[in-house]
Amino acid sequence: MAVQTVAGNATTAPVDLGPAAALSCRECGERFELGPLFACASCFGPLEVAYDLPTGSPEELRKRIEAGPDNIWRYAPLLPVPADVADKPNLNPGFTKLVKADNLARELGVTGGLYVKDDSGNPTHSFKDRVVAIAVEAARAFGFTTLSCSSTGNLAGAVGAAAARAGLRSCVFIPHDLEQGKVVMAAVYGGELVGIEGNYDDVNRFCSELIGDPLGEGWGFVNVNLRPYYGEGSKTLAYEICEQLGWRLPDQIVIPIASGSQLTKIDKGLQELIKLGLVEDRPYKIFGAQAEGCSPVSAAFKGGHDVVRPQKPNTIAKSLAIGNPADGPYVLDIARRTGGAVEDVTDEQVVDAIKLLARTEGIFGETAGGVTLGVTKKLIEAGVIDPALTTVVVNTGDGLKTLDAVSATSQATATIKPSLDAFRAAGLGTA
Repeated sequence: MAVQTVAGNATTAPVDLGPAAALSCRECGERFELGPLFACASCFGPLEVAYDLPTGSPEELRKRIEAGPDNIWRYAPLLPVPADVADKPNLNPGFTKLVKADNLARELGVTGGLYVKDDSGNPTHSFKDRVVAIAVEAARAFGFTTLSCSSTGNLAGAVGAAAARAGLRSCVFIPHDLEQGKVVMAAVYGGELVGIEGNYDDVNRFCSELIGDPLGEGWGFVNVNLRPYYGEGSKTLAYEICEQLGWRLPDQIVIPIASGSQLTKIDKGLQELIKLGLVEDRPYKIFGAQAEGCSPVSAAFKGGHDVVRPQKPNTIAKSLAIGNPADGPYVLDIARRTGGAVEDVTDEQVVDAIKLLARTEGIFGETAGGVTLGVTKKLIEAGVIDPALTTVVVNTGDGLKTLDAVSATSQATATIKPSLDAFRAAGLGTA
């Protein structure tokens, strides 16, 4: 195991992150020892975790996974975490429902099987609990005492909750104009919550400055200096979807895009399952979803460009409002390689899709979920998504966090006096 030191810490300790062997540059391939690094020293490309993955029988590995806990730690042999991770104080996210959405399928004309991977069932009601759980283990390994992040809302809540459970201090940074529900959820865990005047990209730039300042010594920024580990949490969505489908790949999967990390890591997870022999190697298509008011990756895809030009966000889907997405170019590569696409929808279509999912399947998704389903519907109608193939739509969070998006059109049907006559007079109670 590599030995690392963290600025501001007086001690040096061995690093145990399970099968994680090194950090590898996604651009030039140079490898580095495990540590709180996020950019290649040679080409400044992004770093990601490289593994010594399990060898042996795929069937034995499947049995080992299936015998594990009903959370992401069942996949510990494939993640940068110590073998005893399940015994440590953490929120144990994951293994959320894969809902077979037959009512929604009929509405959209899908005949090949439509599923919603509903990550609103996580501890703080978004997929961010997955990525933070992995980042916490890296923070422990590197001796950090404060957990931090820049966030569009969901991540702030996930960091606050995970830090509280792990006994760490937290200090998180958000744009000043977030939805109130997300502000409350981030603040309730007792850590420090700081609003920054500006959008997410302004917040992220501030955090990058803080990480290089003495004020930031001993701080683990989950989506900056811990980003290579943090990103690996999204792979567990791929693992779960395939296991829940009976250890097979979906034909098509639709994923929302903020930074783009979730989409790229889901693809990485699918590729790892193929390499390990846990699923049959066959084609699959990945589709990315953005809101029209913040659609730099969609614009690049539709324009045939390799460079993603930043945009100033203006959308109700604030959890996806990242105008300069770090993984944008890699999303383009994956969409093109798999035969998928990247598309966007208007705010009005986002609201319609939130209500469609709620009406057909009883799932109240946040605005990001509305973006994903809205894009799915649009691509089906355009003939881009094949309705005869198995399709998975990812819902990343709970609609209770973004009530403002639907509150104006989701009110009481009627207000009446407590009598049957008033009920009849209102025309209620009839089919």
